[in-house]
Amino acid sequence: MKSLVLAEKPSVAKEIARVLGCGQKHKGYMEGPKYVVTWALGHLVTLAEPEDYDPKYKTWNLEDLPLLPPKMNLKIMKETSQQYRTVAQLCKRQDISELIIATDAGREGELVARWIMELVHWRKPFKRLWISSQTDKAIKDGFNTLKPGKDYNNLYASAVCRAEADWLIGLNVTRALTTKYNAQLAAGRVQTPTLAMLMEREQEIQSFQSQPYWNVSADFGSFSAHWREQDAHDGRVWSRADADAIAARIKQGTAKVSKLRTLEKSEPHPQAYDLTELQRDANKRLGFSAKQTSNVLQKLYEQHKLVTYPRTDSRYLSSDMVPTLKGRLESISAVGPYTQLARKLVRMQLPITKRIVDDSKVTDHHAIIPTEQFVNLSALSNDERRLYDLIVKRFISLFYGPYRYDETSVVLAVGKDMLYAKGKIEKEKGWKEIYQSDAYSSVQDDDDDDGAGSGQGKSDGQPAQLLPPLSIGQSLPVKQEKVRELRTMPPARYTEATLLTRMEKHSLGTPATRADIIEKLLGTDTITRTQNKLMPTGKGKQLIELVVNELRSPDLTAKWEQELERIAKGKGDPAAFMKNVRQQAAKWVSEVIAETKEYKPHNLTHSRCPECEKPLLEINGKRGKSLVCSDRECGYRRSAEPTLSNKRCPQCHKKMEIKDGKAGKFAQCKPCNVIEMLGDKQSGKVNRKQNQKLIEQYSDNTSMSNSLADKLKAALEKQSGK
Repeated sequence: MKSLVLAEKPSVAKEIARVLGCGQKHKGYMEGPKYVVTWALGHLVTLAEPEDYDPKYKTWNLEDLPLLPPKMNLKIMKETSQQYRTVAQLCKRQDISELIIATDAGREGELVARWIMELVHWRKPFKRLWISSQTDKAIKDGFNTLKPGKDYNNLYASAVCRAEADWLIGLNVTRALTTKYNAQLAAGRVQTPTLAMLMEREQEIQSFQSQPYWNVSADFGSFSAHWREQDAHDGRVWSRADADAIAARIKQGTAKVSKLRTLEKSEPHPQAYDLTELQRDANKRLGFSAKQTSNVLQKLYEQHKLVTYPRTDSRYLSSDMVPTLKGRLESISAVGPYTQLARKLVRMQLPITKRIVDDSKVTDHHAIIPTEQFVNLSALSNDERRLYDLIVKRFISLFYGPYRYDETSVVLAVGKDMLYAKGKIEKEKGWKEIYQSDAYSSVQDDDDDDGAGSGQGKSDGQPAQLLPPLSIGQSLPVKQEKVRELRTMPPARYTEATLLTRMEKHSLGTPATRADIIEKLLGTDTITRTQNKLMPTGKGKQLIELVVNELRSPDLTAKWEQELERIAKGKGDPAAFMKNVRQQAAKWVSEVIAETKEYKPHNLTHSRCPECEKPLLEINGKRGKSLVCSDRECGYRRSAEPTLSNKRCPQCHKKMEIKDGKAGKFAQCKPCNVIEMLGDKQSGKVNRKQNQKLIEQYSDNTSMSNSLADKLKAALEKQSGK
């Protein structure tokens, strides 16, 4: 008898098959003496669409809502149905005695496998492979310690609840908004509260009124000090006259040292990465979007096997990993840039603290760290290398001591006025030694960096300066006093890093889904990304106005996320959760129907639809701008502007348009009817028949005058002779 192993992707299945000695390759699976390894292609099974329950739901009608099927059905996905059939046939084989679920070790991976099992009516025993890295050793160890499949029933229940809740809320509210306002308006359980956060920030920025304020400082030659009214004051003076009066008093007086204090301070190393923290850091340091980080990280995990499981929400390691840490450091120390930093750790006893290892804070997976796999940096792309560098340096820093420095603060009195200065003397670089060569000096967590408030942060922040030896009562002459005018600043727009922080704070989504939520908002034209800053579009602003109040607030979604976590841990009630979701969906649909507001498309153009005469909307898509009829029923669409290439027409010398054809991309000058294939690396003579075919295939004027045909022929021959 054999075991059937179900992986999530062909690439992972291939690696598992190699490790398990499955050398016979077949279409859709690989076989060996003990195991048959097959794969899904992501999801092979999904929740049925409304039209699968009743064909009338294919047409969106307000009166058909809410759609609340008593039992949610599953269906085979059309595009991957062939692979599903392969898996289903393997499940029916008489020599297969058990199934081993080897999909991603997380909520989504569990759902991928269990939905397939449900549709094929799997009744035999099943086990679970639960591993945190894709190295050969991890796969072998995982197969030696397979877990009983039923141990993950609660995780599966939680995954089903999340998928069904997203279907019921997203589909009902989106259909209600879209049909009521005859516009493509998408809403969802997580994406709508996220959009509301961006909208709230936008309103704060719009309503913000900048005000001038002044800072007063005194220069003592070797250091400078800033005026503050008292210890807790931020040093801002709200009138020019008052600032000038302070400066005049300082100018006439002598400063006396009234307080002097030196404290030894230390900053512990930053913690290991979970997915959200890595996405934040990669956004700040490398300019990566959250989705880009996820994609690059997946390659490092799956293809290169250099890092552990990516979709984790823990920043700690488990105690059973401690014996493996030296091995990981040894692999890293063999790589040029990290040799010096890692080698000293290999020779010593590693300092393992609760800040690094804490079993109580490790959920399904530990933090993201490097594996013991041999590292070949030249095999990595530039993005993979940069992200790997962040992960390796953060891992090495876990075993370095704290950054220690002496901070001296001095208060100088000039009459009744107080001047404050701080100096810093570095004692031990500690973990900061790892980041010395980087463009940024500190990677300490700044999780609260979401630009909240009035943007009027403390204005006495001074660069670190060296203070001369000082003593209490010492007099110092003021060399120069300065008055500087500044302005209050509005709160900053969200970057992906700061938005991820807010989403995490309000329990919106999970580490695995947050990047997709941001991409979904960008894809539906409800938000836009400009120079790493995110802001709502005109459509997004109106959508938030039209959507029901409860769905805007993160509170209910956060409550649901917590309940889903409880279900995953076996403490929640899936039936009660789904009953609540259905009630909310019905309530929100009725609220949308009762709404009296109007929707005015922000992107209306002056052009009219040639088919129904209604105004056209300008839409930004992946292939540039396009014009779409404002009436969804009509469905008319055309490109708004041609994409121009750098190639110039050999006849009129104007830039040629880039087009997509069956044979690939080509450049075309419509007025002259000149066509040239793009991206063809073949040199030498070009087949004339092929050129004639191109002209016939892409030309608007099938009959050409002889002179034009001759010119075209000459141009094409000239091109082929280059």
